Amino acid sequence: MNLHTNEVEWTFLSHKDFDGIGAFAHLMREGGARLHHLPQITHPAPLNWTSFLRLVPKMMSPRKRLKWKALPQGAPLENIQQPPPAVAWHVFSEEDTAKLRRASRLANVSVNSLLLKYLDRAVRSDLADPSSSIPWMIPVNMRGKVTQESDVANHASYIGIRIFASESVKDVHRHIYDAIRKGQHCGNWKALDATGWTSESTKQRMVNMDRATIQWNLGGFSNLGIWDREKAITAEACQGPWLFSPPVLRTQLVGAGCITFQGRLSLTLQIHPDLTTSPEVATKWMRTWVREIEFDFPPFLPEDGMPLPPASHG
Repeated sequence: MNLHTNEVEWTFLSHKDFDGIGAFAHLMREGGARLHHLPQITHPAPLNWTSFLRLVPKMMSPRKRLKWKALPQGAPLENIQQPPPAVAWHVFSEEDTAKLRRASRLANVSVNSLLLKYLDRAVRSDLADPSSSIPWMIPVNMRGKVTQESDVANHASYIGIRIFASESVKDVHRHIYDAIRKGQHCGNWKALDATGWTSESTKQRMVNMDRATIQWNLGGFSNLGIWDREKAITAEACQGPWLFSPPVLRTQLVGAGCITFQGRLSLTLQIHPDLTTSPEVATKWMRTWVREIEFDFPPFLPEDGMPLPPASHG
């Protein structure tokens, strides 16, 4: 986001060349920042073919796409637009970002778990059946387990989880870490390796049949983490706030991205044009997402040292 004009300047980089962390590091280096070491995965789950074989039954399981209510539609797209018109964002203050991090720490859940729970709540009201379980894709950084030609190349695997409307933030946290503990991200990386042995026509057939991932996903949720906490990066071209979103696809209609740069957390949300081209829908979801997050600041943050209430009011 341009500090002088307060307008967003979008940059688009191919997932063939970068993952989210790599793309952001690439842009920062181009702007003059010195980034010597990119984040590494620390979870000990082994990267082997056994982790892939465990996923095969899930990969072969039936796919069930969720149906939506009739959504408002914007102007028809005559040409491919970047980004799609249904985009919204929000940047928290440093104070509120710190509150959110403290809230998740006191509740013994990750920031990701808290953010994803309330994103899930924000979008489900527009499903035909709001009580449905929603399947989400969460990228996992594999740096530290795998090596590519460049440290900014695509090192992303993923996990897939499902969230029920009645579940709490702690339930979401458990789903995420159960998937990681089982090595789902390692199995999916090996599955990606296996596609190198298949033809382009086979790959396209897998995409058409929703078999390119372990489950059909309503959306992807990606958090690039915390960058330059000490505010040591002073290059003008690198100054924030920064926005980020994963790509949207016909098989993954919602993309939600987060990044914390110099103490400020930003949320970005985009919707694939196959679902809607209306900016109002993205704006409504973003407002609900932020409102749900901010609603939990007071109960998460007792001032007198009293015991914390449950992690979710849902």
